[in-house]
Amino acid sequence: MVRQQWDPVFHIRSIATYITNTTDSSRPQFDLKGKRIPIPDSVTRAVIASFLRFKIICGDFEVPENQIRIIATEATREALNSAEFIAAIKKETGLTVEVLPKGEEGKIGAMGIASSFTYVGGLVMDLGGGSTQISWMVSREGQVQTSPAGAFSFPYGAAAMTRILDDIKAGKSKEEADKALAKLREDMKKKFLDAYRNLEIPQELIDIARLYGGFQLYLCGGGFRGWGYLLLYQSQVHGHHYPISIINGYKADKVHFESTEELKHIAHTANKIFRISDRRRAQVPAVAFLVNVLSEAIPFGIKEAQFCQGGVREGVLFQELPIHTRREHPLQVATARYARPSAMALGDLLLSAIPISMGNEPRSFPRSISTDIIRSLANVFFEYSDVSKESSSSAALSSTTTGILASAHGVSHSDRALLALMFEERFEGELPPREADYKTALSDILTPEEVWWTRYIGKVAMTVARVYPTGVMEEGEPRVKISAQWVAGLGRHGNKNGIELKFSVPKVPNDPLMRKPVLEDLLHVIQKVGKRKNWVGGKEGWGIKVKVIVEEDEWVDGEEVWHIEGQPFDVESQGYQSASRGQLL
Repeated sequence: MVRQQWDPVFHIRSIATYITNTTDSSRPQFDLKGKRIPIPDSVTRAVIASFLRFKIICGDFEVPENQIRIIATEATREALNSAEFIAAIKKETGLTVEVLPKGEEGKIGAMGIASSFTYVGGLVMDLGGGSTQISWMVSREGQVQTSPAGAFSFPYGAAAMTRILDDIKAGKSKEEADKALAKLREDMKKKFLDAYRNLEIPQELIDIARLYGGFQLYLCGGGFRGWGYLLLYQSQVHGHHYPISIINGYKADKVHFESTEELKHIAHTANKIFRISDRRRAQVPAVAFLVNVLSEAIPFGIKEAQFCQGGVREGVLFQELPIHTRREHPLQVATARYARPSAMALGDLLLSAIPISMGNEPRSFPRSISTDIIRSLANVFFEYSDVSKESSSSAALSSTTTGILASAHGVSHSDRALLALMFEERFEGELPPREADYKTALSDILTPEEVWWTRYIGKVAMTVARVYPTGVMEEGEPRVKISAQWVAGLGRHGNKNGIELKFSVPKVPNDPLMRKPVLEDLLHVIQKVGKRKNWVGGKEGWGIKVKVIVEEDEWVDGEEVWHIEGQPFDVESQGYQSASRGQLL
């Protein structure tokens, strides 16, 4: 697979624009009485100052001015003095502002969601300050399908809903306010239901929702991300230890997503909430109202909500990428810079340790661990190898969440956990108590089956690293060949099914590399993974018996054919495709 080299992308933190107290801080284009006003001069000056600073930062990174792109969305498009605002920016900074048409904004926002996941299949929503949009999306292998009707937009943004709820309650008795809120709720439910019926949702998505208890809901926009950070906070306090604090890829099931009263209480009482500003905190009751309406309006309900960082900015970039680049798995792209020259061959070795399933085995390799994740492990194989033994496992464990791969966009939390756990096992998996607790929390994101396979693959990776300590494999002169198959007759009484893993080394008199002794010394490390007492969850948990064989063979110089049970074995022809986002089995 040809890898593309990309220049680094740097995200600069947002520069606040200060708004005078003559405007509504949640809606700066309205005065305190709710009357629509032009963008204030103070805001225009602050925006211009921010762009001038931004140009200097771009210069520091040697970004040519003709490659600076400024895109404006709804707030600028709908402003009373939009043309004057854009002209002032052009005059003072020399930068041209592109204003996205309303229809185009929805499509590009959808592309931002597509950029955030390797697969999308369900309803998608964007919650900004002034409006919310709803549509559906299926995104796989770089191809994105959305509703031919586009996205349906409603004036129910986080800030707008805050104003609506405040206005409903102002000057009314509780009974009058409750009646008005009930009417608003019914009006909103009707509009969302009408949108659902007119979105032309594929029957495949409807059938999945009916069968599995609701739609997958993919959420973007500041309003929903604030809700996601509240859920994340809830999962990290009072004895809960969710291990990843990256909002992109965070998931919440139906029960937690719809726990509106509990989240409103947290927003009201908590002293400080990670990534929640006072402005977002004030909008929580409005977002809670919207979530309640959604849960009641959407047929079959919501099974799971997935939060994403992607928006218009990410959508613009993703839209410009060719299909073959979109198709690449983000972890493979992110790890490519760390790959040694023989990373592809090392990946092939790891893949050859996974037995091919014929469909009749009692256990099989999980499809959730894709070829891309295995090859990503091969890419980072030797990162932290220069770190002391007491720190290398810890560094590898945190690599996908706070380390070298934390900034990788479009990676699910489960994929981050899979790679981190395999990478940590490659360094023998010995951790101090603090990191051991973190490893347990990462493992809890996955199924017991997935956790067991991370241990197995990680131990095989550790063995391969001992054979190739520099990560360089000389072409035509392999030091070891690996094969694996499902077998019966294992265990003390010969009544267990499991994996037979074979390491073959060339028969070399007085071998200076000591290949066979080195492998035999590590044999027990891999076999221990298959012992019942070491299964995930203990003796009654999940695991597979493993038998490891180390043998010397007579090899023909330069021979590239591997043999299993006397039959030629070729990695690619057996289903281990190197195409990105492919599955192993």
